[in-house]
Amino acid sequence: MKALEWLGDSLRILDQTKLPATIVYRDASSYEEVADAIEKMQVRGAPAIGAAAAYGYALGAMKYEGIRAGLQDYMTEVKERLAKTRPTAVNLFWALCRMEDRLRELYEVEDLNEIQKALITEAENIAEDDRKVNHLIGEQGNAIVPEEANILTHCNAGALATVEFGTALGVIRSAHREGKKIHVYADETRPFLQGARLTTFELMKDKIPVTLIADNMAGFLMQQDKIDLVIVGADRIAANGDTANKIGTYSVAVLAHAHGIPFYVAAPTSTVDLKVPTGQEIPIEERNPMEMREVFGVPTAPAEVPVYNPAFDVTPAKYITGIITEKGIITPPYSVNLLKMMVRS
Repeated sequence: MKALEWLGDSLRILDQTKLPATIVYRDASSYEEVADAIEKMQVRGAPAIGAAAAYGYALGAMKYEGIRAGLQDYMTEVKERLAKTRPTAVNLFWALCRMEDRLRELYEVEDLNEIQKALITEAENIAEDDRKVNHLIGEQGNAIVPEEANILTHCNAGALATVEFGTALGVIRSAHREGKKIHVYADETRPFLQGARLTTFELMKDKIPVTLIADNMAGFLMQQDKIDLVIVGADRIAANGDTANKIGTYSVAVLAHAHGIPFYVAAPTSTVDLKVPTGQEIPIEERNPMEMREVFGVPTAPAEVPVYNPAFDVTPAKYITGIITEKGIITPPYSVNLLKMMVRS
């Protein structure tokens, strides 16, 4: 199954809010519908959000019916709408800027149809790049996985969070394909249960051994020597290596540090944001309080209880053993080595 599929005049989105119970697709034929799907987390995961936004931008151009002179202002509105959907995932802004740059390159082109085709091609290139990058991340990360290992992961950083293969789960898939004897412990990932619903679903389909645990069990498993390695994804990596990922990741990192367990982040270079010096400057999205008061329509708390629902937290660089990218594995000092890696890129 693909999280995203371009149909020529619309974007087919696998509705991840319905998994694993049912498989439902949504066909988005406008940028507004793509934005809505991102906000509702029907499509989620930083790389997948970036690719979806690129296709949304192209759909915006396809729907434009004005004169050529007004296209730029219109597309600025399209970009701004898509950019408002999820503020933490930097891949969203990276993809939109890449699409906007492509439009600027077409400044002297008068034929709207030619412009529209060029933007569709650029969106397809972004999606194809993500496919290739994820496989490379898997190959790079395989080097840090022992021949036998119990691996803990948090949230879902798999094929469903990308265009194909996955980042953290890409590393796990690569190790499994190499014949390594691995077993995955998947945190359920409250409150939206991406680990329980999506990570276990993916791994079971690939016949990779997996056990589901509640988020608050991770420390106990580490205390029992049942975890050898932690691999997670990322939504934004600051210039100093501080990393924003799904809420709960910071707790796992601190626990891993306390127990002397390697903690790795797997992410494409498009997730690195050198414009943000530290994790303190990363904007943290707050989600709808109802995600905490109920689980998919079933009340789990008093209807009027106040809720704090940040979607992400920031893991300080000092707790991160290495950052696995398509260019290689980056190790401390991150403020130096991330910059070197991005310059080489």
